[in-house]
Order: sequence, then C-alpha cells, then structure tokens
Amino acid sequence: MGSYTYPKFPYTPPSDLSAAGRRPVIIVGAGPVGLAAAIDARLQGLPVLLLDEDDSVSIGSRAVCYAKRALEILDRLGVGDGVCEKGVGWNVGRTFFGEQEVYRFDLVPEAGHKRPGMINLQQYHLEEMLVARARELGADIRWRYKVVNVKPEADHVLLRVETPDGMVDLEAEWLIAADGARSGIRRTLGLEIEGRIFMDRFLIADVVMQADYPAERWLWFDPPFHRNQTVLLHKQSDNVWRIDFQLGWDADPELEKKPERVLPRLRAMLGDDRPFELEWVSIYTFQCRRMKDFRAGRVLFVGDAAHQVSPFGARGANSGFQDTDDLMWKLAAVIGGRAPATLLDSYGEDRAYAADENLCNSTRSTDFITPKTRTSRTFRNAVLDLAREHPFARKLVNSGRLSVPSFLVHSRLNTPDRDAFEGQMVPGAPMDDAPVRENGRSGWLLDAVGGRFKLLVFVPSAAAITPAQRDAFASLAQGPFPVETLVVTPGGGELPGLRVLADDSGLAGLRYDANPSGCYLVRPDQHVAARWRSFDAAHVRKALARATCTE
Repeated sequence: MGSYTYPKFPYTPPSDLSAAGRRPVIIVGAGPVGLAAAIDARLQGLPVLLLDEDDSVSIGSRAVCYAKRALEILDRLGVGDGVCEKGVGWNVGRTFFGEQEVYRFDLVPEAGHKRPGMINLQQYHLEEMLVARARELGADIRWRYKVVNVKPEADHVLLRVETPDGMVDLEAEWLIAADGARSGIRRTLGLEIEGRIFMDRFLIADVVMQADYPAERWLWFDPPFHRNQTVLLHKQSDNVWRIDFQLGWDADPELEKKPERVLPRLRAMLGDDRPFELEWVSIYTFQCRRMKDFRAGRVLFVGDAAHQVSPFGARGANSGFQDTDDLMWKLAAVIGGRAPATLLDSYGEDRAYAADENLCNSTRSTDFITPKTRTSRTFRNAVLDLAREHPFARKLVNSGRLSVPSFLVHSRLNTPDRDAFEGQMVPGAPMDDAPVRENGRSGWLLDAVGGRFKLLVFVPSAAAITPAQRDAFASLAQGPFPVETLVVTPGGGELPGLRVLADDSGLAGLRYDANPSGCYLVRPDQHVAARWRSFDAAHVRKALARATCTE
C-alpha cells in the first residue's frame, strides 16, 4: 500500500565550479522555500546555484497544507496547476470536544477566486514538482553538497562545502539561507533565534488507507480514543491520511515512534477492522521563535531558518513562500544595479513584521490546544463545553487559526493614500483576485500581474483612455523599473499597445473600490504599493521610486 517512491537525484562533481568564479546568488537548502527562491531567481533572470546535502526529496509528509496565497505564489512560479491537480482541496474545518462537534469554519472565499482556501499535498510531491520546474528554468542544483563553513566579507560571502570528491570553496555575492529550523548557517554565524519552545510533544503518523472521511480538517479535544489529549486528521493525496496525536512533554520520543506504540493508537481511533499501512512516523514539538534580523550583511534568511511556528495553522511553508516572494524581486534589483542594497532592509522589516503576526497567532493557538496550567485547561474546556450550545463561545475556540497573508501596512515601500477608498486593498495589502477576460479568453486578475511592477487603471470604458494618457503609459514602460499598464473596464475593448482586461462580473472594480475609476501601482510580489482615484504619471513615478528605495 506504500504510496510513494523516493527519487535519487544525480550527484555532479565540483570540478566546474572553481573556474566559474563568484556567483551572484547561492542558495543553501533545497526544501520548498529554497527551491521557490531558485525558481524565482531564474524568473528574474539571475543565474543561481542551489546546494543541498541530501540527494532526494524530504522523507514523510511534513508540510502538507498550502493556503490560497501560497497557491497564488506557486501559480506565478509555474507549479500551481500541478499542486492543485495532485493535492486535496478543502475548505471546511470541524472541531470536536469528546464526540460532539463544537465549532466549524469554512475557508471558501467569496465567489470569484481562482484558488481554494487550502490544498493538502505531501511535501515530497511538492518538492519533486519544484525540482523539475527549477531544472526546466536552468537552475544549477548540486546534490550532496554540505556547507560546513560560511565567512561573510564586505562585498561577498565565502562558503566551504563538503562533497563526495572533497572540499570546495565557493564565493557568492549574496547567500540565501534556506537550510531549515536547525540552520547550520545561522549557527555558524552565531546568530540567535528567540522565542518560546512549548513543553509538549506530538506524534505524526502518515497512514495509507481507504476511508470515506470527507476532505475536511478534523480536530478533537479529549476524544474517547485518546483521552485528555488532542488529535488532528487531514486527508492527503494517494489515500494517505495525516494523523497527529498529542503525547505530552514526558513522552519518550524514540519509544513513541516504535510501531508497537503507534499501531494501538491508530487502531483505537480507526477501529480494529480497517486495513491500513503505517507509512511514516515522526515526533515534533511546538516552537514559536524568530531571528531578530533576517538579513546579516550579504546573508539573507528565509523560511524556517528565519522563523519557526507551531504546525497548527499551516504557517511554516506558507510564510516561507511569502518570504521568497518578497525577497527575490528586491535582490534582483540590487544585483542588477537598479536599486541600492537598502532595498533589502525592507525585506527584513516586512517579513519580520509578518513573522511576528504569525508567531502571535500561533502562540495563541498553541496555548489553547496545549494548556499548561490547571486554570488555563479549565478555561479551555469551559469554552469548548459552552460552544456546544452557545454561538458566542464558538468564536473563542482556537483550534489553530489558519495561515493568511500579512498586510504590510507599515512597509517603508508604501505610498500613503491621498484619496479616500473603501475596502481592504490598502497600500501593503496582498492583492485580491477576480475573474477577468482578455482578448475574449477568461482568466484571472492575479495571473495578469506579478514578476514586475504593474499599473492597474480602472476606467468606465476603453474609450476613456486619452492619447496623452497612452503616451504617459508608454513612458512609464521605460527605465530601470518598467511599469506595464493594464486597463480594467467593465466591458473590455481594445487599445493598441495596451492590455485591456474586461471586468465582466464587476468583482475587480468592487474589490478595489474602483467603480467608476481608480489607479493601483502593484509590486512584483502582488502587494499594493500605492493607489489613487485618477491617473497622474508624476504620482506613479514618485510612488515607484519609494517602492524601490530610489527616491
């Protein structure tokens, strides 16, 4: 019943690396976040060298839940369709106290979004897709290359790397550390990661079985099959089910991973008659910690190397993808000489702000799921008991607030509003999606943006665009940071030299409060940089300079 055959990636000797000279970007760690960074580097036109000490994908399901925003980033990277086709989509989460349901949520966004609230997919499937995409784009991936030392210099970083053919020394203009929660690079540089480690242990069991449970997230407090503890159930692809059992801090990790300890727990939950196969077992603890600064000179930390959260809420890989989405366009601008290195300071600021938001929500969830005092447990159980009958108590149930993108409202790159707007698309906001039509073909707004700066100009009709405006749009398309203009109208139309998106449903105009008009400058990572009620080329140029630290 085993569901997956692990690939072995070929080792390439380092004989060609010394002659290649200094690399613009070296990434360490070929997990989902490091691979996303490598793909984005290639999309930005950067040569990239990716090093990993292993020669396969990760063992076990590990990160399994990919939220809507992560899927939109994966769309831009070119693997979103594969993830959604292979994975299991879900929107409903149910929480039980004992055997009775006490809380339910629905992630289904309002109508008119391309992606669902969440897709479940084992990390090894995702990594294999990302490796294929990185190779397709020409990323240089070296397997069985272990970084053993890092030495930052003023204008580059020295790496000492162990390979099957001996040691090799490499130089990088910029180093991206995507080497996980136990980051060797962070340790080598003597950098601290601060926060809380929660005194509890959870058992992960990946179980292959045929089951008629719906594709929903189920979480039990004090279930009859695992008294006084918590259990989580997720459906994945290939009939693999992810089950997490709370064990308590005193549990022996090595003992609890043994089949003779795991199988009785599963049989108590699933019943003695259901056939199943145990595919993977692991033990984890909750950690809510982050580095003080995600940038250390020319070393940039992303994903779990920079910040760690408890798995309830699916904030690990999801926030890591947002890290690289924020970082790579900025790094490309700095390497290309189009922006000063201070632009990278905004990466550390913005993603630390997002990490603090995730850590806060993750800590609250963890405190609710794993109370550590009699008083907090009494409160938690009282909330769950009241939630059976009283709607007000259901709002207090915290079974893991799920990953949502951060609104970077305090970013130094934002231009404050000068005009009044309604809605959520404030400067710093991740863009909302909406259905659009271009050249007679149905599509999505987010598929039309990303990768470079875009200007969305909402007008009542294509005829409202004047020749002077068209000349101004053409001028904005020139320069170090070309801005492509997209005209959004209710009825579509054609304008020579311009892309016109038809907002047939009116949802784009509604979500951006742009009826009848509005103008949005959008960053390459699909965050709003600035907005105005009407187009003014001078305002756009000033906002662009602010968004690139070139003002």
